[in-house]
Amino acid sequence: MPETQFTPRVFSGIQPSGGLTLGNYLGAMKRFVTMQDAGTHETVYCMVDLHAITAKLLDPAELRDNTRELCAGFIAAGIDPEKSILFNQSQVPEHTQLAWIFNCVARMGWMGRMTQWKDKAGKNAEAASLGLFAYPALMAADILIYHATHVPVGDDQKQHLELTRDIAAKFNHDYGVAFFPITEPVIEGAATRVMNLQDGTKKMSKSDPSDKTRINLTDSADAIARKIRKAKTDPDPLPEAAADLEGRPDARNLVNIYAALADTTPQQVLDQHAGALFGHFKVALADIAVDKLAPISTEMARLKNDPAEIDRTFGSRGRTRPRDRRPDPEPDLRYRGHVAQLSAPRRLRLSPGRPGKPATLGLSRVFRPSRDATSLRRRGVSATTFV
Repeated sequence: MPETQFTPRVFSGIQPSGGLTLGNYLGAMKRFVTMQDAGTHETVYCMVDLHAITAKLLDPAELRDNTRELCAGFIAAGIDPEKSILFNQSQVPEHTQLAWIFNCVARMGWMGRMTQWKDKAGKNAEAASLGLFAYPALMAADILIYHATHVPVGDDQKQHLELTRDIAAKFNHDYGVAFFPITEPVIEGAATRVMNLQDGTKKMSKSDPSDKTRINLTDSADAIARKIRKAKTDPDPLPEAAADLEGRPDARNLVNIYAALADTTPQQVLDQHAGALFGHFKVALADIAVDKLAPISTEMARLKNDPAEIDRTFGSRGRTRPRDRRPDPEPDLRYRGHVAQLSAPRRLRLSPGRPGKPATLGLSRVFRPSRDATSLRRRGVSATTFV
């Protein structure tokens, strides 16, 4: 199989499930901005709204508001739509088209071994949605449709990325081409996994009933400082070595948060604060947290009050720019048995019906969604078949 050189490209997405937290910022958005500004990779970031409905269908208005809030968070955190591609997943239907192909590539056993499936479905797996079970295939499509070479992931998504790599490898092997890259994970930084402020053994979560367990990106400066002052700690002073934080989850969490906000390492934080009691350390942590997060909160509030500005990001650029990053398939890449051929984007072609024969919908080059969809509606096409 000939080796293929892929353009260095980063892809990542966040579900618009509402309530962005410090965990979203340090574990994802801050790293997204760093990759964008480094200029070494093309960066493609997505609001994965289709993933947000895998557990349950959401009210459309709620999902729309959550998606706008997430877009505001991306921009407020430093994602520049002129430097990165920022778009809404459901605006690009090719994601679900490729996901179906990957559903046919992936094996049931692969899906069944996913720990997130087991955790979320629990003992009531028979009642869980098929979308939740097939979630990793859609995630693989999100990544591989752009031939992304790197994906920043947290610990909870590493297994899904491994499945993405397995799907890409099987597809390449089955068709004898190096068509999809074997995407590499990017896992780095002190606070990749930000923990609960009241229980350092649990992940910080927007779903926790207590607001004091997390810092929301919409919190005011006073709220941020107050939550840090009340964060759970232990009575011992900070140690000199990072290894000595083992067994002290609450202390380790606060040190990691400080390190991530300051773009340093936990050991460097301890070099500066070793021996300090948490009363003093929390003051320093609150200062840096307010300095870094309050501007994001202010900008998010401004954007949320001007939804038209957010919607402009979701406009034509949000639909067309992702398509610009889709690779054109090789002309000889065919399904087994030469049943069909993967080809460049195509345009719908309507063949009017006649007595005894229904109208058909064929494909020709270059699909233009808005014009063709409008044309079909005007012609009253309802029952169609593909040829």
